[in-house]
Amino acid sequence: MKDEPVHHGEADDEELRLRRELAAVYRLVAHFGMTDLIFTHISLRLPGPGHHILINPYGFLFEEITASSLVRIGLDGQPLDAAGPPVNPAGFVIHSAIHRARPDAHCVLHTHTEWGCAVAAQRDGLRPVNQISMEFHGRVAYHDYEGVSLNPDEQERLVEDLGPHPVMILRNHGLLSVGSSAAQAFLRMYYLEKACRIQILAQSGGAQLVVPGDVVCKYAARQLNVETEDPGLQDALAYDLVWAALLRLLDRVAPDYWI
Repeated sequence: MKDEPVHHGEADDEELRLRRELAAVYRLVAHFGMTDLIFTHISLRLPGPGHHILINPYGFLFEEITASSLVRIGLDGQPLDAAGPPVNPAGFVIHSAIHRARPDAHCVLHTHTEWGCAVAAQRDGLRPVNQISMEFHGRVAYHDYEGVSLNPDEQERLVEDLGPHPVMILRNHGLLSVGSSAAQAFLRMYYLEKACRIQILAQSGGAQLVVPGDVVCKYAARQLNVETEDPGLQDALAYDLVWAALLRLLDRVAPDYWI
């Protein structure tokens, strides 16, 4: 059993649980090599009428984030605790727009990885070249590059492009995933990143790629998103099992995320 954490202020049980889950996601993003030093963010909405958000303190590497170090901010990107550590409000432009527009997007995760940026530079975006990419077939949004995302005017266009989709490719920029929880946003990003890597590696072979037909791709997407009526094709335990396995991994390699 882990020791109880030392944290800033009094957090109720639910906020403490969410802080630990978000800190775990920061550490997992670092562990799997999806960071950009102190840049990019993972934000998580807290329950309650205040529309408060948890985010990383500016200047911390993702491998340094703990449950207690996360900063509570408002939708304007400003810390609610004036005495707390600073955040990077400019980097929150994308996140705040999505949190405001998508009630289901409790967590927003954004990366600048090599594989993701490589696919984001391709005209056709993510292609269904492997079973892993099939999860996102017909479910990827695209947003054209407008420069560094500092302009509030871009928010409306970004939200419109995202629509109801679970992931987005920001052209010439990077990847983004949303989720009803930090864990779901992470797992979507993990597999989106892996799909991008497979695509770049497949293209590097120089041979013509085999791409399944649209009917097969749509069927596979329904299977992988548990949208089939056949109970024999559903794995209701998979999500909880993989998240528990990832937390056991963190217990071995980064147990201080919990504090």
